[in-house]
Amino acid sequence: MLEISHLRKTFGGVKRALDGVSFTVGQGEMFGFVGANGAGKTTTMRIVMGVLQADEGEVRWKGGPLGFAERRRFGYMPEERGLYQKMKVADQIGYFGRLHGLSPEAARSAADELIERLGLTERAGDAVEALSLGNQQRVQLAVALVHDPDVLILDEPFSGLDPLAVDALAEVLQERARGGVPVIFSSHQLDLVERLCDSVGIVSAGRMVASGTADELRAAAGGRLRVVVADAKPGWAAGLPGELSVENGRDVLIVGEGDDQRILRAAVEAGRVEHFGVERPTLTEIFREAVA
Repeated sequence: MLEISHLRKTFGGVKRALDGVSFTVGQGEMFGFVGANGAGKTTTMRIVMGVLQADEGEVRWKGGPLGFAERRRFGYMPEERGLYQKMKVADQIGYFGRLHGLSPEAARSAADELIERLGLTERAGDAVEALSLGNQQRVQLAVALVHDPDVLILDEPFSGLDPLAVDALAEVLQERARGGVPVIFSSHQLDLVERLCDSVGIVSAGRMVASGTADELRAAAGGRLRVVVADAKPGWAAGLPGELSVENGRDVLIVGEGDDQRILRAAVEAGRVEHFGVERPTLTEIFREAVA
C-alpha cells in the first residue's frame, strides 16, 4: 500500500500548495486524483517521487519510508513530458530502461515488447519530434512502464489524446492494475476517472475535500428525484419544490428534497409520467459541489 499522510507544502513562505493532503492506494487499485489547475495534484505527485520535499507529512510504501531504491521501482509520467526530442523511439525507451537498472539486453527486450503493445512498431525508428502528440504520449507511457514498475504515478496522462489513444492507454493501465500495481493518475476528464478508477480523491486549494469510491461519493452527496412528464398541463409544478425545465418537449422536474408522494400525484394528474425516480449525481456534479 502507498500511504500519503498529512502533506503540507508552502512555496516562498507565502503560497500554501498543500494543506494536509492524505490518501492511500492499495495493491491493484486505480486512484483518480482530480482538482482544478493549481489545486495541488502535481505538487503531491512530485513529493511522492522525491522531486520536491514536503514541509510536513510523509509518504510510505509497504509500511516503510520511501528512499531512492524504492522510488527507482516506481513509474512516473510527469505532466511536462520529459522526452528527448531528437532521440529515436526505440532507443529512448531502452535508454530509460537502463537508467532504471535494466541490462542493455533486458532494456531492449522490454522496449520492443512495449513498442508492439502500444502500437508504435512503425514509428520505432523515428525521432520523437516527428510523432503526433498521441504517439508521444504512448512513448512517455512506455518510458514509465519499461522497468515493470511496482507503482505507477501519471500526471494528466490522457491530456490531448484522441478517443482511440485514450482507450489504448486505459487498457494498458487496467492490465497493470489487474497485475497488482497501484496506479495513481490525475485527470480533468471526470467521466474517464469515473469509468476507470476504484477510488477518487478531490483536492481543492491544497486540501482533500472528498475521497472514496465513486459509489461512496455519490451516496454521501445524496440523490435527486427526477420526474419526466409528457404532454404536461401548463403550471402543473407550481407550488412544488425543485427546478422545472423542458427537454425534448417533456417537462423535467428535479427535486432535492420534498414529499415524493405529493409530487407523484401532481405529475400523474398533469400528464403521462415517463420517469419517476431518484438519481445519483455524476462525479462531475460531485466535483463541482465539492470545490464550490
